[in-house]
Amino acid sequence: MFKILVIDRCYFTRTGMESWLNQPDLFPASFLVTALHNLMLAKEHIVQWQPDLVIADLHGFKNEIHHIQQLASFFSVCSDPTQVMLLESGEDAQLSEFCAQFAIQATLLKTEPLEKLAKIIDAMVLARPIRAIPKIATPLLTKQEEKVLTLWMEGNNNQAIANNLSINGKTVYTYKRNIRMKLGMGNRFTPFLSLPENSN
Repeated sequence: MFKILVIDRCYFTRTGMESWLNQPDLFPASFLVTALHNLMLAKEHIVQWQPDLVIADLHGFKNEIHHIQQLASFFSVCSDPTQVMLLESGEDAQLSEFCAQFAIQATLLKTEPLEKLAKIIDAMVLARPIRAIPKIATPLLTKQEEKVLTLWMEGNNNQAIANNLSINGKTVYTYKRNIRMKLGMGNRFTPFLSLPENSN
C-alpha cells in the first residue's frame, strides 16, 4: 500500500482527492491517503509518516508565507524517496521560479483532466525509489511502558499497576502520559475506545 499526502487549503479539494484516490477501480495500487490544510503541520507529517507521494497546492498558501524562502524548509523534508507533485490552483511566476530549483516530479494546474492526473500519479508512485529498510527496528515503547500499558488495558488502576510493578503511583502516571504521547492518544480513555464490548 502506498502512502499519499494531500496538502491543500481547500476543504473540498482535500476531501475530493481523498475520495478519488481511494476508488478501487481507478488505480492498480491501493493508497492510504491523508490530507492536511496546514503547511507547517504537513512538514512534520512528512518527516514522521514518510509518504511515497506528496500532492500539494502551494499557490493556496502564498498569502500565509511571509517570505518565499520559507518554502525551502518544506522542500527540504521532501527528499528521496518521496515524490512531489504540485497541483496548483493558480499561476505565480515567482512561486514557479522558486519551486524550479527543487526536485519536483510534476507540476499541473487543477484544471487538468482527471484521466491525465491519474496516469501521472500512477507513474510517479511506481517510479519512486525504494525505501531503505532499517536493519534494526527500535520499539516505540520501552519494556516497562509495555507492561504498564498491558496492565492499564486490563483495567488496573494506577495503584494496582504500581503494586504489580513495584514502582511509585506517580511513576505510573508519568508512564501513562509518555505512552499517550508516543501513541498519539487524545486522552486517557483512547486505549479503550476500540475494545470490543464484553458480551457476558
